[in-house]
Amino acid sequence: MDGETQGSGALATEGTLPPTDDIRDALRGIREGAGEGTVRIIDMILNRPLDVLGMTLIEMAEAASVSDSMVIKVLKRVNLTGFQSLKIALAHSLGSPTNAIHEDLSRGDDYGTIIRKTFGANVQALLDTELTLKPELLGQAVEILSKAEKIDIYGIGSAAPIAEDAYYRLIRIGLDARISTDSHLQVTTASIANKKTAVLTISHSGSTLETLDATKLAKKAGAKVVVITGYKQSPIQQHADVVLQTRARETKFRTEAMTSRIAQLAIVDALIAALALRHYDSSLATLNTTFEALSLRRV
Repeated sequence: MDGETQGSGALATEGTLPPTDDIRDALRGIREGAGEGTVRIIDMILNRPLDVLGMTLIEMAEAASVSDSMVIKVLKRVNLTGFQSLKIALAHSLGSPTNAIHEDLSRGDDYGTIIRKTFGANVQALLDTELTLKPELLGQAVEILSKAEKIDIYGIGSAAPIAEDAYYRLIRIGLDARISTDSHLQVTTASIANKKTAVLTISHSGSTLETLDATKLAKKAGAKVVVITGYKQSPIQQHADVVLQTRARETKFRTEAMTSRIAQLAIVDALIAALALRHYDSSLATLNTTFEALSLRRV
């Protein structure tokens, strides 16, 4: 949960506003005489509220050059229990239409409310990721995958289904790909990678040991690496040539990794579309061939 700690009963509950009508007024009230780190945190929230709404706790702490625990300490001073509480309060303060999207599930929610909140979180993940995804980075990823003789795809745990989808989509447009969702197989394929190999690694945290080790090994062997991940500063990025970042927001019952799956799929979709257009004629021919083969499997 982004390293957040639970507050005492005297603090505002998750998803509620602090006693003041405007969280920004509360922050201004504690700014005077505060230390440099606290001032940087408050100024970032006051001056860049929309950016803060799209950040994780770790990203905001890095942007303010403070620790994540210090951010939480400042938030507790204005009766917020954690970073998600800040986002909700800030959205209310701005009169933002996204405040309903940030809402967490509550015990008394009916099925209609559950649908609205769940779909809203997924929609917001897509919108946030679209704003984060830079066209030039997508272009660089397409360049790497296009030039490779073989594409190895790595993904474990919740990233495995996304890796499977990427593999299926790549072979449908005629690119030579293979998938490794087993840690031993990942290390094996990584050890025999070379300069003609491209690696597509999918890892929300960017710190899953098995995927990190395989990606590092493939890079050392000479492969070009494209990573889809949710964090700007994660261990796996040290071994990536191109990083395509997802953005997702954590709630009580849905971790960022869960919500990020829809954003990961969207990035894969964009990659496949760009690759197919790059190799238009051959992709179309392969799609037609595979479609005809699959049609024989239908009743």
